[in-house]
Amino acid sequence: MYISKSSVILTTAASLASALNFAEYSNKEFDAVKRNLPDIEIIKPRQALCPAVWTQVATELSTTFLNTTDLLCNDDARAAIRAAFHDCASWNTSVTGGCDGSLILAPEELTRSENNGLQNIGPKLLALTQKYQAIDPSVTAADMIQFASSVAIVICPLGPRVQTFVGRNDSSTANIEGLLPDVNAPSADLITLFANKGITAAELIALVGAHSTSKQFHVNETQVGAPQDDTPGTWDVDFYADTTSKPTGVFVLASDASLAADPQTSATFQGFVGNQGKWNGAFTPAMTKLGLLGIAGGSTGMIDCTSVVPLPRVVPRSLVKSQPIMDRI
Repeated sequence: MYISKSSVILTTAASLASALNFAEYSNKEFDAVKRNLPDIEIIKPRQALCPAVWTQVATELSTTFLNTTDLLCNDDARAAIRAAFHDCASWNTSVTGGCDGSLILAPEELTRSENNGLQNIGPKLLALTQKYQAIDPSVTAADMIQFASSVAIVICPLGPRVQTFVGRNDSSTANIEGLLPDVNAPSADLITLFANKGITAAELIALVGAHSTSKQFHVNETQVGAPQDDTPGTWDVDFYADTTSKPTGVFVLASDASLAADPQTSATFQGFVGNQGKWNGAFTPAMTKLGLLGIAGGSTGMIDCTSVVPLPRVVPRSLVKSQPIMDRI
């Protein structure tokens, strides 16, 4: 009988060992079983649990982002989602920066025209960062921006849970200007712009669906507050149909219309029309990927806090559709 390492084997694979009657095995057979058990020296420690502070953050943000009148997500929620894009996407593979919190830590960034509309949410996210850093110094502005976006998405009815990591480093050095998409850019330019960030054309089309909850305030100041689909408080796929049908009251960005019509992306764009599950399934990994732009090693060494992001919400579509668009602005 093998005795010298039996205690180690039983420790490292207790569930399997308890199911075996080792007395029934010859030395040769037992050796074969032993070789298939993990060696104690190579077993990896369990990933650290999400710091408790993020549960508190999630609770506060859930209240902040909910419109209690109609149970839809509000302007702070849609701004938080946009902030996550802008902190990360002002980067490409040839520069430094990315998801580093500089959007709210470098005063210059929020003054840029490309970040118009984020001047209200920026200070709120910074204040939250400072509040919770006093409780847990591991909290960073970069993590707060991405975590807030994940909470905002699920507070919007039908929004999916995006895999959400913490562990980013902060920087007060402004990211390079001009690397965010222009609302009037042709589709070819947008596809190239995102390819240089490591985002594929298909991922871009999934990500642009976040305009489902968006409103415009600075592109055309004669239509301030105009939504980009007919249900701006809900995370649904109406955006994809509304971009081509252009119903009254919906503001369509020239860049979105170009992506919808481009032969490279039109099939993907149309494939999301009326298909909530397909879009959510494509959006969530693309958003997780975007939330790691500029971070060496990606999620390696980071902590997965998805479990403390609230569960997705469902509000009856009849409630959403019963309100005129302008009543939701």
